[in-house]
Amino acid sequence: MSTIRDVAKLANVSIASVSRVINNDTTYKMTDETRARVWKAIHQLNYKVNTSGKNQTSNTDNKTNIKIGCILSVTKKKFNDPYFMSILSGIEDRLSSKGYDIAFIRTGAELEDKKTLFGTFNESISGLILMETLDEETYEFIRNQVPNIVGIDTEREEIDNVGYDHYNIATLAVKHLIERGHKKIGFIGGSGRKGNIKESQRYKGYYATMHAEGLSVNPDWIIDCMWDEDICTEKVNHLCETGNYPDAFFAASDLMAMAALNCLYNNKISVPDQVAIIGLSNIEVSKYSNPPLTTMEVPTFEIGMVAVDLLLDRINGNELLPKKVILPTKLIVRSST
Repeated sequence: MSTIRDVAKLANVSIASVSRVINNDTTYKMTDETRARVWKAIHQLNYKVNTSGKNQTSNTDNKTNIKIGCILSVTKKKFNDPYFMSILSGIEDRLSSKGYDIAFIRTGAELEDKKTLFGTFNESISGLILMETLDEETYEFIRNQVPNIVGIDTEREEIDNVGYDHYNIATLAVKHLIERGHKKIGFIGGSGRKGNIKESQRYKGYYATMHAEGLSVNPDWIIDCMWDEDICTEKVNHLCETGNYPDAFFAASDLMAMAALNCLYNNKISVPDQVAIIGLSNIEVSKYSNPPLTTMEVPTFEIGMVAVDLLLDRINGNELLPKKVILPTKLIVRSST
């Protein structure tokens, strides 16, 4: 196990300087470059503060020894997306039924701060539910600290994952629009960490279905809103103002679909008579939109529950190869199509 002396040596600073960085001590001046060197050394050595002197119970079977955390996926604010909040509710409900609590909730953005990252994973953590793919450096640091991790729709093949088939759900959504007689179909979604919306499985499902049906894809109708309702509204509004809009949209998020609905309403474009819209997830408020939103239902609450079961199974000693659990989805037809 690495020591504070090892960190100091690798970072080429004093032991006192390492201690000040860890404890965010600003009594003495220190350059940002020095702090960055210390954090880099901490990561490289997987250094942890020695907690052997703290009182610890010796009963390893006691549930109080099991500490489970969650890395939450968000867009702008920490708790604003009903999709992820429903998954989180499923996690909390399942953990509670098994006699556990969530020890902490962090976001990917929060963990970009090295002090927060180090402080979060400094103590022993039994398991983690990960809703973010995370960048390589952060992910590898966490992997070295936490023995059991379950992902929710992450791209990490070396850990268990639970979610739904993004490609298939998009094909079903687009087929529904085509069956309703629509041929000019646009796509609303986000580019995610890869920075390219065309790398999204939901976009690929949309594109492949359009191609299979002999329908053209107009690049002007591909809206990368980066999962931001304001950006979505701005781009849909631009299409409305220019008159260059499709006769249907597949939105890869109910929140984005509802933003588009509101924009069309403000531009006096009738839904579904002039433009039809189908969303994805079936969040609770989607049935109350104007008009009520047709959507592809994702079992978000159950995703959270299954993630907990997978994690507890790992904590209890399951060492089989990583699993990928795909839960079923279904079409909910309402007035927007």
